[in-house]
Amino acid sequence: MQLKLNRPLVIFDIESTGMSISNDRIVELAMIKVFPDGTEEERLQRFNPTIPIPKVVSEIHGIYDDDVKNEPVFSEKAKELSDYLQGCDFGGFNSNKFDFPMLVEEMLRANVDFGVDDRKFVDVQRIFHQMERRDLTAAYKFYCEKNLENAHSAQADTRATLDVLIAQIERYDAIENDIDFLHNFSGQSKSVDLSGRMIFDSKGREIFNFGKHKGKIVTDVLRVEPSYYKWIMENDFALDTKRRLTQIKSRA
Repeated sequence: MQLKLNRPLVIFDIESTGMSISNDRIVELAMIKVFPDGTEEERLQRFNPTIPIPKVVSEIHGIYDDDVKNEPVFSEKAKELSDYLQGCDFGGFNSNKFDFPMLVEEMLRANVDFGVDDRKFVDVQRIFHQMERRDLTAAYKFYCEKNLENAHSAQADTRATLDVLIAQIERYDAIENDIDFLHNFSGQSKSVDLSGRMIFDSKGREIFNFGKHKGKIVTDVLRVEPSYYKWIMENDFALDTKRRLTQIKSRA
């Protein structure tokens, strides 16, 4: 079955030094760009993260410091990657919570203004969890009836994710072969920022989704407690969160 696309869909997976969006770095990026005519283009790039990869993390994805010491740092490839991803939608496994926020964070760190407003996001894990609730290896076995070899390799995980997405659309009558539907079904449409620190409420207003002001309208909080903006800007929040909050503040 061929995905119904109006523009390219990039299925991607990231391996990193850890799970902190603001502190960790990308060490490997695998992508499959699926074009509306069904043709595919694969790319794999490793990066020198400029910080050590913890041994416990290397033991999971199999990438060690020596493997990437001669690779380019992300900032050297950021503009090229941004151009390659221009006009594309995105898909991945847990990509809404980790992979895409991490990618955007690296772009902002490299001073590349990587736009996200006109993108669609398809999180195959969200579809899977709403329908079956297991991990990627189990999803691959369940939907594709195959064992996932080299799990936690970005390239293997990327291919498996694309295969699972297609199998999900074929299996469930409730899942439409439509990027807008998949974007909404995957849950990204409620988030204001990629980390989900702010979300839209039922009336389309931006509200905080964490901390002492959880559930409160962002503009109301900034008006009553302007120091809260300064606190967020000076602490360990993702650059995308800070950018979005600044945009909201400028409208208030």
